[in-house]
Amino acid sequence: MTAVIDRFAKEWEATSKNAWRANAVPASSITPRAIHWAWPGWIALGKLTILAGAGGTGKTTLNIGLAATMTSAGKWPDGERCSERRSVMIWSSEDDPADTIVPRLIAAGADLSKVSILQGRINGLGEMEPFDPAKDINLLAAEMERIGDVGMIMIDPIVSAVAGDMNQANQVRRALQSLVDLAERYDCAIIGITHFSKGSAGSNPADRVLGSQAFGALARTVLVAAKQEDSELRVLARAKSNISIDSGGCSYTIEETTVSAGISTTRVLWGDRIEGTARDILADVEGDNTDERRTELDEACDFLRALLANGPIPTKQIKVDADGSGLTWATVRRAQKAIGAKARKGGMDAGWFWELPFQGAHSCAEDAQDSPKMLRQNSEHLRQEMSTFDEIADADPDAEDL
Repeated sequence: MTAVIDRFAKEWEATSKNAWRANAVPASSITPRAIHWAWPGWIALGKLTILAGAGGTGKTTLNIGLAATMTSAGKWPDGERCSERRSVMIWSSEDDPADTIVPRLIAAGADLSKVSILQGRINGLGEMEPFDPAKDINLLAAEMERIGDVGMIMIDPIVSAVAGDMNQANQVRRALQSLVDLAERYDCAIIGITHFSKGSAGSNPADRVLGSQAFGALARTVLVAAKQEDSELRVLARAKSNISIDSGGCSYTIEETTVSAGISTTRVLWGDRIEGTARDILADVEGDNTDERRTELDEACDFLRALLANGPIPTKQIKVDADGSGLTWATVRRAQKAIGAKARKGGMDAGWFWELPFQGAHSCAEDAQDSPKMLRQNSEHLRQEMSTFDEIADADPDAEDL
């Protein structure tokens, strides 16, 4: 009899395990909590932050300066005191720990006993292999458990955390989600360093992040750095924040200095606070002509081209990424028609997808001017195809509902 009961118990357990349902939790049962800040308004604990900029802006030196502030409970760039002294972990595929990272930490005034540099992974036999942030998240978590008080992890460059194509939104999201979960689990700020896309000057700073739009969309804060041409002046600005204001900045310079036994290195020297949007702040140092600035529609066109460049994307996913980039859905819909993106039904239960019919257009204005010429020059069949597309695009229920 006992054996029969045990058998039914196991069958019931197996059935229950496979019987998934949506877990709708009443808001009244969720206890509100405030954002836990490392640098108030700028870098949040438990969140992913992206730091992007062109080459030569000193992004790594800047980040090491921030790490030093956390290890020593020093002052943040805006003068506010760091309220909680915690450990920092650094992974860099580009800089040598002995001749670059540690000298910069010393110059920045870091407490070296509270900084750990990931130099690989090691097994019980003492064998070493390179550390891979795209695959070794579990090992990183175990090391955080051992250290116990990690408050910041610097990953340079963040694209190394993506095992697949950094231009594919879905692959980037899957890869970065592990870091997002890790940050939340250990109440730790993760800062991913990356570059600006080439030729992106003048566009929305948050959209200038190299690779898929998902990098900026998944991060709760995007910080951007720029350097004034023919000058040592640099600026750090908030380009995007889902958890604070997304404006304001700080000026800084990178100073050469000497540490220990005559080792030459660099450190960041913070300057004044700057008011204004990230776009205005960067324009001031990059020499952007305000009369030539692109419109929001231009930015939406570039956003869609980049997002759809590698194939169809679900409409609902486009909406999520557009929100993360600060674009209104109405503007994205206008951009869809301007670049000729098609909306297609993916199947009975697959929902709607958008895709590019061709490549090569440069601006929404050019698209709008060229469309009549194309219609006149091409066959009647192409005219009908374009007309049919308009009907299909307007019929996309996902787009209308979002």
